[in-house]
Amino acid sequence: MSSKHILESFRHSMAARTPEFRARLHAWSAGNTVERVKNPLNPVRARALGYKAEKGCVVVRVRVKKGKRARPAPRMGRKPGKNVKRVPPGHSQKQIAEARAARKYSNLRVVNSYFVGQDGTSAFFEVIMHA
Repeated sequence: MSSKHILESFRHSMAARTPEFRARLHAWSAGNTVERVKNPLNPVRARALGYKAEKGCVVVRVRVKKGKRARPAPRMGRKPGKNVKRVPPGHSQKQIAEARAARKYSNLRVVNSYFVGQDGTSAFFEVIMHA
């Protein structure tokens, strides 16, 4: 199968939300936040971003919550400038995913990452890491 067909198949399964794709998302949301995977889900995209099937190259799947982040309530009385319940996190979901992977696997360095899917509450990224 050529890389063009693999990319098209991946794009179709995401767009059509096939039963296999939905089952995969359900299993991911039940699993750990940062999980090492044996092979990349989208090998064509992974190779374009620096993945090589060799020793020392690792792929990690990371789950990131979608939406704004709740901030702590103001203390010591009402403060008009701080009276906001939810604010944007200040980083993209991709940056958050890469930071979580780097924190978990501190002996590896992050090369790149790519989006692999999302459900109602979470977005999933695969992060490519090298030794």
